[in-house]
Amino acid sequence: MAKRVKDAQLDSRAAREKLKVRGKPYYRALARGLHLGYRKNKVGGVWVARLYTGDRSYKVETIKPADDRLPADGASVLDFWQAQDAARQLYGRQNAPAEPEAVTVRRVVEDYIRKRDERDSRRRGSAVRSDASRRLGRYVLGQKKRGNHDAIPATSLAGIAMANLADDDLAGWRKSLPDTLKETTKRRLVNDLKAALNGQRKQLNPAVDVKAALKSDVTDDEADPVARDSQILSDAQIMRLLGAAGQIDAELGWDGDLFRLVSVLNATGARFSQIARMKVRDCQLAEARLLVPSSRKGKGGGKAGSITIPVEPAVIDALRPAVVGRAGDAPLLERWRHRQTPGSIRWVRGERGPWQTSTEMDRSWRAIRERAQMPGVIAYALRHSSIVRGIRQNLPIRLVAAAHDTSVAMIEKHYAKWITSGLEEMARAAIVPLMPPADAGGKVLQLPSRSKQKAL
Repeated sequence: MAKRVKDAQLDSRAAREKLKVRGKPYYRALARGLHLGYRKNKVGGVWVARLYTGDRSYKVETIKPADDRLPADGASVLDFWQAQDAARQLYGRQNAPAEPEAVTVRRVVEDYIRKRDERDSRRRGSAVRSDASRRLGRYVLGQKKRGNHDAIPATSLAGIAMANLADDDLAGWRKSLPDTLKETTKRRLVNDLKAALNGQRKQLNPAVDVKAALKSDVTDDEADPVARDSQILSDAQIMRLLGAAGQIDAELGWDGDLFRLVSVLNATGARFSQIARMKVRDCQLAEARLLVPSSRKGKGGGKAGSITIPVEPAVIDALRPAVVGRAGDAPLLERWRHRQTPGSIRWVRGERGPWQTSTEMDRSWRAIRERAQMPGVIAYALRHSSIVRGIRQNLPIRLVAAAHDTSVAMIEKHYAKWITSGLEEMARAAIVPLMPPADAGGKVLQLPSRSKQKAL
């Protein structure tokens, strides 16, 4: 790739006099791949022409002396404008190979999105758009007008060449994100951008510290989604939600698909992305247990194996229709896909397929929580509640963490309040009464007052 030229002031004798004497010329771009140079000598200077020949190579030739000491005559001494014409005549624009276009942030982000989309499509078995595509498209690349949604212009960051990117560009983009955006969403968005930029380090300005430039002013404790009291549900509240899920399932014609999904989310406390990957063989009817695939979170793209979760018989009964008579490698949880009838506005059922993203249950979840009269509850509350339920049962924290495919450190950080209360209950249960009872000869002696002590 050709060098990026920082144009020098060469158009006047006064400007050239301010330049320092050095071994290499000062350059100014005339066209893509063609540059006019000025080599400063101790006495005057000369014009040179440089042509990009490909593969990071240049051809450099001396033209004529500059009009530093003698007036320009257009033949033996040239001024700036005459030198430009001479450089163009020497090489000719048509002889210069096309210089590769600068690699911009847009191009790098688009490549990253393509890879993420391809990866998620392989995992789902069908073409899907990744979460990274949605986030980066909205807050970096911009989006075209779609339906009732207005077009979103691209950010200035997208048009910056990777070689010219500076820390201030990244920090300015980070600060420009909407205040209404949750800090956790900002963190995911920033992580996507960092991954895209770091994936093309060779193209990136080596002076840029991507991690430091994109660092948030909000501390980890403020940003992390610590489980709120309102999202820790009692057994009675969970039963209301499950009852409402069954009702909404029947009313909206889900044929049990929605109820099975919510039931498994509650019974396992797993993430949606894990549940969506479960196969028919992961539901072991006779043993009344589910095998939940390990998450793909963290470095390395995920862990092999699965997590064994025992569940109540009612959950097994709800899943039985999705298991009996089906192949073991088929998706356990599926839903109907709808398609529009050609030439009409009527939508009909098409084929069945696995759940793909958690957004597919958003509308139904809103109906469920309204029916249960719990408008502020999010679906992730089922995971929060499952973790706290294990803590309250005085299970070892390591076991709770393993069952929910997370770490002890994360459990201690996000659920410290419930760990502390559980430890208090255990400590209180371990209290051994040692004080003598009052009716067994033990007397409580009252000390005399200070005035009586002085009198004594």
